[in-house]
Amino acid sequence: MRNLKNLLVIVAALLAAVSSAKADIAIAVAGPMTGQYATFGEQFRHGAKMAVADINAVGGVLGQKLKLIIEDDACDPKQAVAVANKLVSDGVALVAGHFCSGSSIPASQVYTEEDILQISPASTNPKLTEEGGDNVFRTCGRDDQQGAVAGNFLADRFAAKKIAILHDKTAYGKGLADETRKQLDGRGVKVAMYEAYTAGEKDYSALVSKMKAAGIGVFYLGGYHTEAGLMIRQAREQGFEAQLVSGDALVTDEFWKITGKAGEGTLMTFSPDPRKNPSAAPVVKKFRDAGYNPEGYTLYTYGAIQAWAMAVEKASSTDTGKVIAALREFKFDTVLGNIGFDMKGDVTAPGYVFYEWKNGTYDYAK
Repeated sequence: MRNLKNLLVIVAALLAAVSSAKADIAIAVAGPMTGQYATFGEQFRHGAKMAVADINAVGGVLGQKLKLIIEDDACDPKQAVAVANKLVSDGVALVAGHFCSGSSIPASQVYTEEDILQISPASTNPKLTEEGGDNVFRTCGRDDQQGAVAGNFLADRFAAKKIAILHDKTAYGKGLADETRKQLDGRGVKVAMYEAYTAGEKDYSALVSKMKAAGIGVFYLGGYHTEAGLMIRQAREQGFEAQLVSGDALVTDEFWKITGKAGEGTLMTFSPDPRKNPSAAPVVKKFRDAGYNPEGYTLYTYGAIQAWAMAVEKASSTDTGKVIAALREFKFDTVLGNIGFDMKGDVTAPGYVFYEWKNGTYDYAK
């Protein structure tokens, strides 16, 4: 009888080991699934779900299927930290997130303490990787890169006009505005106006009137599509024809839904459009066949999970330290092209280019 019990214990242990070996690997995508920036959360969600489905369709990672957890931080720093702590309890191996720099930076402290890999598809504030741990990466560029491109563009194209720099006081918006202003200063171009505004308001007519009275010819906005859209629409309603220039947070069809024709000619910086990458064509087609346009950060989220999965295979382990080493050592053929990461965790890929909104869509500016 004792031998039988011992045999049953051994069999149970073996079954548990087999079950454990085949358990799903939990990963997460975190971003603003609700709130005024939910359009970007939608991009994150679509990109992550497609990446996980495609990886699982070919056997998963190390023979194990991926389980995707979707979390909403509403672009709120406190909620982002709460989400990070929940994901620690969930035992995730990767967090593809967050979207807002103001969420990614405080959440990254939790992930660093708990040894969880974080790859942000969209947080561009330099502090994320400058001050973050070894576990922090991103597939997007940085605002010091983006601001330099924007500042040079403004200096080259609009130096003869009065330039206003606006920002929404957030880590992303103010950071981008300040980097752009810094580049203009370096080029010897004096900014005529530097103003902060409050995100989430509906009426920016007073700020528009102030710019109009000051004779502003172009205004650079460090902030998100909602406020940019309202501002340019209200400017046109006042007969104020200044040029709007902004950053990567305008890469959503929601911008045009707010502006209508008032958004025509708006200029913005963004990384080279991954939808145009030949390597991304099958994935882009799959999205479009499903009725979804993989705009903005959709493919940057897909690419973050794709690069992580490839690094896990290279490392033959989901151990965070081993995956970090693989991410830094190897290049990865992804929907974003052939990418790698430097020692800070920043992606080694082409920087920023200018786009122009025309007839409800954006494409490379000429």
